[in-house]
Amino acid sequence: PITDSSSAVARGHELQVLIDTVYEKHLPHDSGEVATYIPELAKADPDAFGVCLVTADGRTFEAGDCDRPFTIQSISKPFTYGMALEEFGPHKVFEHVGVEPSGDVFNSIELQNVTNRPFNPMINSGGITVTAQLHSRYGHRTFEYLLDRFSVIAGRQLSLDRAVYESERRTGHRNRAIAHLLLNFGLVHEEAEAALDVYFKQCSITVTCRDLAMMAA
Repeated sequence: PITDSSSAVARGHELQVLIDTVYEKHLPHDSGEVATYIPELAKADPDAFGVCLVTADGRTFEAGDCDRPFTIQSISKPFTYGMALEEFGPHKVFEHVGVEPSGDVFNSIELQNVTNRPFNPMINSGGITVTAQLHSRYGHRTFEYLLDRFSVIAGRQLSLDRAVYESERRTGHRNRAIAHLLLNFGLVHEEAEAALDVYFKQCSITVTCRDLAMMAA
C-alpha cells in the first residue's frame, strides 16, 4: 500500500525533477547585462544561476548556484511593505503609497496626480516611502530591526555588503532626488536623508537564492 510517507517522497522527487528541468532549460540563456547603475553591482558574475523552491513544510529543492551570495536590492521591498502593514495597518500605509502600476521604470521620478503618492511600494519612490515610515518609528535602530526580521524569515543571520552599500550611497543621486521630492509633499518625515540611508542599506543585505526561497515560503 502507498503510505503518506512514500507519497511525500514521490511528490518530492517530482518537484526535484521539475526544478532540474527548469534549470537545464534556462541555463543556456545569456542575454542581457549585469546592472551597472550602481558601480559595485557591475562586478556580479553574469554566469551565476540557481533555482530554489522551499515548500510550506520546509523541504528544499534546488539546482545550480543556490548558495552564491548577492545583494537583495529591490526584492527587499515586498518584505518592508509587509512589515509596514503590520506596524501601521493598511489605512495608514495607503495614505503614503498607492497600489496601482506606474507604467514607468522602477526609478522614475513621478508621483500620482492629486494625491502625490508613489504609485506602489515596488518602485523606488514607494520603497523609500515605506522605509521612511518604518524609520519614523524605529529611528537609528531601523536597519538593525530590518536585518533581524529578514534574518528570522531567512532562517539564518544575514549581513550587510558594505562595499555595495557604500557604492549605492555614493552614487544614489536619483534616489536622493526622489526622497527630497517625497519630503516636499510631506510623504516622508523630516529625517528623509537618514531614512534613505536605511533604504540603501536594506538593498545591500546579502542573500542567496536559497535564502530568498526560504523567505518567500
